[in-house]
Amino acid sequence: MARSRGKRRRPRSRVAEISIGVACLILGGVAIGTQLLRSDPPPAPVAATPTATGELHVVNTDKDDEKKVSDKSEYTSDSAVAYFNNRWADKTNGRVTDIRATGRYLRIYTDLPESANNSKTALRLCERGLLYLASIGERDPVVFVQAQFGENGNPVLANILGPDDTDCRVTHPEPEA
Repeated sequence: MARSRGKRRRPRSRVAEISIGVACLILGGVAIGTQLLRSDPPPAPVAATPTATGELHVVNTDKDDEKKVSDKSEYTSDSAVAYFNNRWADKTNGRVTDIRATGRYLRIYTDLPESANNSKTALRLCERGLLYLASIGERDPVVFVQAQFGENGNPVLANILGPDDTDCRVTHPEPEA
């Protein structure tokens, strides 16, 4: 029998091999489990088709639900529009004319009148905006639900001004005496 003249290799510790294998299994299980336990369904395919008037029809190709989004701007958040269209198909969503995102700010423009501040529709849209921001991992959300354009621009009907704000209601400060 001939002996090898090279360096002798130390045998690996069985405990180290088992520990590494268990750690890999745990990490893989956590990664898969996190995806399975998410409450948000994966986004459905969305197609956008412009009309002759310049409006944008956003169509959820899975459900054949259609929603009009007018006044599309460079700030229109296609992912937020898709999120709203895929999650809710109701009259509340039908009041939305545009959803714009800039950084951590989400502005939901509506066809609601200026007098609709703190209305059920405005508050519900604000809550939906919070859910959208949470779904994309925003920890410091700011949401504004705004009325249709008028003499005062687009007045705010409901809002969340950051993590310390727990209510979508617009409050008006007491006048100083």
